[in-house]
Amino acid sequence: MSTHLIELRNVSKTYSTAAGDFPALREVNLTIQAGEFIGIVGKSGAGKSTLLNMINGVDQLSSGEVIVNDNGNWISIHKMSEDQRALWRGKSMGVVYQSFQLLPMLSLIENITLPMDLSENFHPRRSRERAMELLKLVELEEHAEKLPAFISGGQQQRVAIARALANDPAILVADEPTGSLDSVTADHIFDVFEHLVSEQGKTIIMVTHDMGLAGKFSRNMTIADGELLNSETETSADRTIRRRK
Repeated sequence: MSTHLIELRNVSKTYSTAAGDFPALREVNLTIQAGEFIGIVGKSGAGKSTLLNMINGVDQLSSGEVIVNDNGNWISIHKMSEDQRALWRGKSMGVVYQSFQLLPMLSLIENITLPMDLSENFHPRRSRERAMELLKLVELEEHAEKLPAFISGGQQQRVAIARALANDPAILVADEPTGSLDSVTADHIFDVFEHLVSEQGKTIIMVTHDMGLAGKFSRNMTIADGELLNSETETSADRTIRRRK
């Protein structure tokens, strides 16, 4: 288990609705190695975002366990309190959203230093230097003092990636980060991700509905009806047979 970074063990999530219980995830098992660029592909409603929320601890699971290697210590993130999870997530995991979620009243450099402040890791000079390094990484250092409204959507997504890296986390999770971008801009985002994996040793877990992106990942799998398929070629008929065993 020395190179394992994240393990999901029989993770299930059921939501209670007015129409009855809805199983969003069904006994998902997944092992992620350090330095992988994992792609999880599935249609809308397949359980992609729910799976990410189990990994990052934003939502509570119904059963199972998610354990993470945190600097050599294995922790079960859903056994921590909400405050402990929030602090751990701020320091150890970067999250990239499709909708960017940049604060409109803050400049780009201020958006990047904010996670450092929230994680009690802010130092006026060093934090600003770190933010500028990250803006340079995503080729936006000349826009540092601009507000998000004055740059393009693709540029905002690159700032969101820089912000996710503010505290130098080992893990990035990305929820449809290219879903609202044109193909050229999406390729730029992938270039940034590939650099982070190959040059900085980051581990990236990305979910997407775009089946055409499957070949871009170091490992990819499909999620359907809340189940993570054993292989990218497994069919719905195969899945039905497996359920009956």
